[in-house]
Amino acid sequence: MRLSSAVLMMHGADSWSSEIEDISSTGVLVTRPEDWNGRLGDLYNVDMLIGDDLNIHVEATVARITPRHVAFAYARIPADKDAPLWNLLGGYADRLEQFAET
Repeated sequence: MRLSSAVLMMHGADSWSSEIEDISSTGVLVTRPEDWNGRLGDLYNVDMLIGDDLNIHVEATVARITPRHVAFAYARIPADKDAPLWNLLGGYADRLEQFAET
């Protein structure tokens, strides 16, 4: 799901802010900050700030790095953030695919 929203990535004592470009049920793609220095497999705390009311905090590992992007795979989604994430993704899928009741 394409999405433009703020994200905060934290690893140890380091943190970077960036923008979400795409989010899915398995991970999130963010714009790579200029001074970011992570490596594949590193574990991050990722705070996704979606709209004014939704803050989804997850633990995620670096799955892919390109010159412009960092892809994170969710490692742990807290129980209280699981439903808000699925509601966000499910609402998007509902808008894409019209469901016809028979």
